Amino acid sequence: MLTRQGWLVAAGGVVMLLLARLLGISELYVFGACAIGLVGFAAVYVGFRRLDLEVDRTVHPARVHAGRVSRVDVRLRNMRPTDTPVLRLFEPVTGTPGAELLVPPLDRGSAAVASYRLPTDRRGLLRVGPLEVVVTDPFGLSRTVLRAAEQVEVTVYPMIEDVRPVPFTAAHDPLSGARQPHAIGRTGDDFYALRPYVVGDDLRRIHWPSSARHDEMLVRQQEQPWQGRTTVLLDVRRAAHDAATIEAAISAAASIVVANGLRRDVVRLMTTDGTDSGHGVGHAHLQALLEHLAVIDTSGAASLRRSVEVLHKVGGGALVVVVAQATPDELAAAGRLKGRFGSVTVVQVDHARRSAAPVRTGAPVIRFSPGTSFAKAWDPVIARQGTPGHPARVGAARGVR
Repeated sequence: MLTRQGWLVAAGGVVMLLLARLLGISELYVFGACAIGLVGFAAVYVGFRRLDLEVDRTVHPARVHAGRVSRVDVRLRNMRPTDTPVLRLFEPVTGTPGAELLVPPLDRGSAAVASYRLPTDRRGLLRVGPLEVVVTDPFGLSRTVLRAAEQVEVTVYPMIEDVRPVPFTAAHDPLSGARQPHAIGRTGDDFYALRPYVVGDDLRRIHWPSSARHDEMLVRQQEQPWQGRTTVLLDVRRAAHDAATIEAAISAAASIVVANGLRRDVVRLMTTDGTDSGHGVGHAHLQALLEHLAVIDTSGAASLRRSVEVLHKVGGGALVVVVAQATPDELAAAGRLKGRFGSVTVVQVDHARRSAAPVRTGAPVIRFSPGTSFAKAWDPVIARQGTPGHPARVGAARGVR
């Protein structure tokens, strides 16, 4: 088909022929005929340049953290018996004018690789493709387009920092075991700790001598792998954030989730718009949390107070509340959750032009500003809360693929 330039040249040729007819200028006949002939030659040239290409387009990695490198490689092999013309590759990419690459002529059976980097400075979904191979004539008057690969999506996770995981807690948590193991017995049916009886426990595991001494039923806690339990509440209220604070808050939440997830903790992510991932462990659960954080946005219907009320009905393990602009009453309400959780930590992202006055919440408040290091604000506080004798740091910079 003709390009825009080809249609203009063809239209110019027709106009010159009409003027030559009206004015009787023979030179215009020549120029008009040459213009139309040139367009016809371009169309025939492109029409006979049939392509027989083997195209392999790969995106690696297809899931990447913001700021990391993700690259698209396009490998082309010429399967036709003659050389290819110069090939132009064009691929739309979300948020950009698209990627355009030129591939020199390929001999029969030869291959070439063209690459470009994706813009991964911001979290979200990048739509890449479809990939088009474009062949034009030497004058750019006509072209043919071959679709070589379909559209794919690349997930850009939030930027994460290498931070300390939330320390283990001593709060009662039937899903994650005791705070630290203590060998009570050495023979027979060994067990490592005692905890209060809850509905559903096997009555055969009640330790009657200890229950008689403490005047309450205590259950033997068998040896089990160490496993913490962490809940992260992310405030996504539209009125509480600007463009910088929401990105900083999401990055902080993602850093905490990754640090504790890589330690094999049971992790739960809640947001003030009502989203609740539920407790989960393992690579697939952690990847699902990061994919949700990659596309989450602020909400006008979100409510921090409602989320705090929900958390009052549950408990166990550690809780981290990530907020930006919040009233003293809201921060105090978050601090009072310490009665339901083994530990409560509040992370507050300060607005660039204003910073909130210190508020007594009953829980540690870690404050940082967008553009500054979250790890430098988080690690000293968490290190003071750490449990001696247990690993306090996991290399979160390894990320999740």
